[in-house]
Amino acid sequence: MSTATSRRAIRVGVLAASGALLAGVAGAAHFARQVVVPKYSRREDLDVRAVHTDGGGSLKIELSATEQTRAQGRYSLWFDQGNGHACLGSVVATNPNRGTVTRTVERVDSGDLQQATAGIWSGYVYSKPEQLGLPYQDVEIPVENGAAPAWRFDGPSAGVNASGGWAIHIHGMGGKRAGTLRGIPVARRLGLTSLVVSFRNDGDAPPSYDGRYSLGQGEWRDVEAGIKHAISNGAERIVLFGWSLGAAIALQAAALSPNSSLIDGMVLDAPVFDWRSTLAANAKAAGLPRPLVHLGFTILRSKALRWVTGLGEPICLDSLDWLARASELNKPILVLHGKQDDTTPFEASRKAASLRPDLVRLVEFEAEGHSLEWNVDPEKWERSVEEWFHGLPLAGASPEQAAAQS
Repeated sequence: MSTATSRRAIRVGVLAASGALLAGVAGAAHFARQVVVPKYSRREDLDVRAVHTDGGGSLKIELSATEQTRAQGRYSLWFDQGNGHACLGSVVATNPNRGTVTRTVERVDSGDLQQATAGIWSGYVYSKPEQLGLPYQDVEIPVENGAAPAWRFDGPSAGVNASGGWAIHIHGMGGKRAGTLRGIPVARRLGLTSLVVSFRNDGDAPPSYDGRYSLGQGEWRDVEAGIKHAISNGAERIVLFGWSLGAAIALQAAALSPNSSLIDGMVLDAPVFDWRSTLAANAKAAGLPRPLVHLGFTILRSKALRWVTGLGEPICLDSLDWLARASELNKPILVLHGKQDDTTPFEASRKAASLRPDLVRLVEFEAEGHSLEWNVDPEKWERSVEEWFHGLPLAGASPEQAAAQS
């Protein structure tokens, strides 16, 4: 090979390597942005094959058969660009030849379901607070950039746990307050007043200055505002109900709140105990190479690279790692998690329970998908909450209340 040919080969190799490097950096940057940029819409990726009306006027819906649409339990379907919502009940038929599942339709809350051709499978079940049939009121909670809307469900007036007991419900990433309504009935049976909060960048509460998620690092302050609201309205003890990202927010609030002494414990559904393992698992499922994932973590942590993500402040992943910080946990925690969760790894919950068996109780579910534990077995979910709650040492309880509880 001539020297000129050799040089040309080297240049081609360098350019190819440089292109691969730039593509890798771009991939890592895209990954980091995807983590923190809020998304307010999703693609309707579930085909609606048909909607049938039986002789009594009841509706049944035929959907493409998937592991989730075949699962037992109650779910819901968002359609018409999120303007339509229906609650779906049990499976009544399967058609292997068509590759479909037919389920009952319990309610159509909004939209014309019979015109729907596609939708989004969801665990919400309730899209509006009035669907619970319980009295509630809209409230506004002062937060850093304005006022965050919330729903307040007052507890029953009788019962040893009624006076001063509150539950604060925190939804997950990309979701809305309605996602937590599944936890309201059991909280009410326990005598708790429920506050369903919104937080920065969820589309309801005022956005943060940078308009970015911070994975609980900043959002907990909006939950703290909810805690202050509860205290100003008579709360003497509080249980945090956190779903997915909401669980990560609850863990931060319990650790950092000036009012932490009033927090009895936490009910965490499909929780994020450690963002590194959660994001790495999602990236692996998407086929992103491990080195690019770690480069994405570097971007999230870097003050100098905030321009890549638009973050106002870098994210300290170490402070959000409650597996590494397990020794610092100081509140009783009930974890409700499906073993087949494809978004937040079940293994992280199992590890948390093994690291702190004195505080963390793990209840496993056979749920297909993320945050669908209540949907597949609401009786088990609520019974687990009730049993755990009745075993709590009440924060700030009087001797009479403690004796009555025992």
